[in-house]
Amino acid sequence: MTEEQRLRADARRNTEGIRRAALDVFRTGGLTTPLDEVARAAGVSKGTIYHRFGSRRGLIDAVVDDLVAARLAEIIEAVDALDGPLPRFEQYLLRTWLLQFDEPAANDVLMRVLPESEPMTTLFDRSCAFGRQLLRDAQAAGVIRDDVTADDLIHLILDRGVIVRACDRQTREDYHRRLDFLLRGLRSV
Repeated sequence: MTEEQRLRADARRNTEGIRRAALDVFRTGGLTTPLDEVARAAGVSKGTIYHRFGSRRGLIDAVVDDLVAARLAEIIEAVDALDGPLPRFEQYLLRTWLLQFDEPAANDVLMRVLPESEPMTTLFDRSCAFGRQLLRDAQAAGVIRDDVTADDLIHLILDRGVIVRACDRQTREDYHRRLDFLLRGLRSV
């Protein structure tokens, strides 16, 4: 093996180690976790992260699909399998809100902490497009208030994200109980 091949292999190992560390750190702390923590977990300098990924956003863009895409797809698939516009709409919101509570990185995607990130925007847009269709279906069936708009739906998700961040001492059970109040308030009946 030549010196150049050895360096390339080391660079690949470094890059993969940084990716694995970023997945672990961002999964537990969210996408706003300082890069110093990622560097420490990967056993590299912060400069190495910048060298390999170009920027904080470059690193996030490289791992965000692995962090969040499957979870959002699971929500869409599970909700799509339900019968009836009310259960579908409410389960979409409930599962999205619980994902925000359970996974800081998913909350960051849904709160658009990096609006210039194309992968994050794609994930956000996919989730919101599905939610808008569910809202239209539920309103057409007369089970959700007519005055709820697509923008309201987005803001309900953003509001929950802020609450999750600000009220980090609430239990999941209390959070879930409060979500029921919101869901009932959206019903037309």
